[in-house]
Amino acid sequence: MANHKSALKRARQSEVRKMRNKARKTRVKNVVKQVLAAVSEKSAEQATKKLSEAVSLLQKTAAKKTIHKKKAARKVSRLYKHVNRLSAA
Repeated sequence: MANHKSALKRARQSEVRKMRNKARKTRVKNVVKQVLAAVSEKSAEQATKKLSEAVSLLQKTAAKKTIHKKKAARKVSRLYKHVNRLSAA
């Protein structure tokens, strides 16, 4: 455990950030799952709608540095690939 005032504060801040990042990551995972579920149901309109939500959320999460920007770009790219395959079929 921390022994001095600044270390105690740092521990508190770290805990708050950990919880905030965990919530953001969970939200990203859930939105991605929703897009993939819409794709598996072959609902192009629903998938497109969920895709725009997912892209927005991924970009915001990357901007806040909870996830790396290249990871966000990779996820967006893969989601677009799924949705575009559905639209083409």
